[in-house]
Amino acid sequence: MSYKLTRAQTVKEIVKCGKEPAYFINTYARISHPLKGLIPFKTYPYQTDMLEDFNDYRFNVILKARQLGISTITAAYIVWLMLFYRDKNVLVIATKFQTAANLVKKVKNIMQNVPPWLRIAEIKIDNRTSFVLTNGSEVKAASTSGDAGRSEALSLLVIDEAAHVDGLEELWTGLYPTLSTGGRCIALSTPNGVGNWFHKTYVEAEQNQNDFHPINLPWDVHPERDQEWFEKETRNMSKRQIAQELQCSFNASGETVIHPDDLERLVNGSVEPTYRTGFDRNLWIWQNYMPGATYLLVADVARGDASDFSVFHIIKVDTMEVVAEYQGKPNLEQFATLLDNTGREYGNCMLVVENNSLGISILEKLADKEYPNLYHSIKGTHEYIDQIQAESINNSVPGFTTSSKTRPLIVAKLEEFIRNKLINIYSSRVINEFKTFIWHNNRAQAMRSYHDDLVMALAIGCWVRDTAMEVNKKEFEYQMAMIDGFKVEKGKFQSTIPGMFGHKVGGMSDETRKSKKQYEEFVWLLKG
Repeated sequence: MSYKLTRAQTVKEIVKCGKEPAYFINTYARISHPLKGLIPFKTYPYQTDMLEDFNDYRFNVILKARQLGISTITAAYIVWLMLFYRDKNVLVIATKFQTAANLVKKVKNIMQNVPPWLRIAEIKIDNRTSFVLTNGSEVKAASTSGDAGRSEALSLLVIDEAAHVDGLEELWTGLYPTLSTGGRCIALSTPNGVGNWFHKTYVEAEQNQNDFHPINLPWDVHPERDQEWFEKETRNMSKRQIAQELQCSFNASGETVIHPDDLERLVNGSVEPTYRTGFDRNLWIWQNYMPGATYLLVADVARGDASDFSVFHIIKVDTMEVVAEYQGKPNLEQFATLLDNTGREYGNCMLVVENNSLGISILEKLADKEYPNLYHSIKGTHEYIDQIQAESINNSVPGFTTSSKTRPLIVAKLEEFIRNKLINIYSSRVINEFKTFIWHNNRAQAMRSYHDDLVMALAIGCWVRDTAMEVNKKEFEYQMAMIDGFKVEKGKFQSTIPGMFGHKVGGMSDETRKSKKQYEEFVWLLKG
């Protein structure tokens, strides 16, 4: 206490506190405990290490579990910075203003409970969400909306729950110049999926690709927590909640359309392509054409935006393997030629092109090239019709239309195929898109600044495989039954055929496939 210290001892103690934030906090800081009231703040080893990092590095990014006292130690550090240094300007921001205001409140409470003799600066201006000291230092809270902090030089920027802040990329672009005079930044958060500013910043920091120092604090850094505590704490939590709240797992957290368990399985099952080819070497191939197999080619055409990609998948229907994939930025003629050549290489397989935007131009070019097996649908619906029928009616359109009606259907079909392990995906490119393919405002879409072209093309493929191609198979089998009725050696017309009352998972049966030649010989009877 102050009465036990001489003037010389007091000065010495103040100097020591000003040099060592950990000493100041452990010796003189007091915090409010929900049950015990005002208690001394005694840091755990990981908190002490953090204080050293705050001093040693200008920029710190903290990936943390819940309930580790990270906000509290950050508040105590702000007190130390403002108390012992003049004219420090501290800004705390969060996605919710109240979150930022709560941290500022912690700062104020710690400041007010420092011993009077150690309070070398007093609160001069006190507002609910900000205050200014007599030494010119100040701290204030702000939400991430508007132009908070952009017009002033900051000594310290604290971004609380950074992974949950929408549009932080743009906000950081505006705030970074305010730190150019030597200002520091502390970005802290639990994970919230991948692809956001916090995730990218942390990963790049681990790879020494930016100026941030990474700090990883999972649940077990706390010395008073063991496996028994973990099991009790997680008893009523989902795997996604555990990953986000306790394990510091980016991939398993967040609101991805694909469940974290399925996403992890896809990541573990990714395989490098057998070879890369094409004019730009962006055509990845895992398996070449196998005679007798049925394939499906599904393409999504870039909108014309320089940042957008044209993509396609080759799916082997009987095993539902994605055996080839393209992602690139060709011009329309190049892409049409690539589709035509690849489709013919894989047995003149059904070619499905999303007919939105520039897809129509690609379909016109494919028609000029006389591609023999283009997907068509009835205009205004998503009802499939084969190319021969389409040529004879007026209400057919080439390609597949992705709309507000069809988008949820195809996404649901894709999720179903993945969840039930009915599709084999090897590509790291499409798996990376899955990581940033999230639910936002009840709509499945890519996170801001990311792509979902490969994902959506694959979704169309799953839908076509489970609808149009089954229609194709059943139509073929019915036609074969009619042909059999015309043949003399059959004796009588057989009206019941395999597949009439349901379909076999895995595509066209071997028996049906063997009858193709016979079908081709007699199909003129059906065409009249």
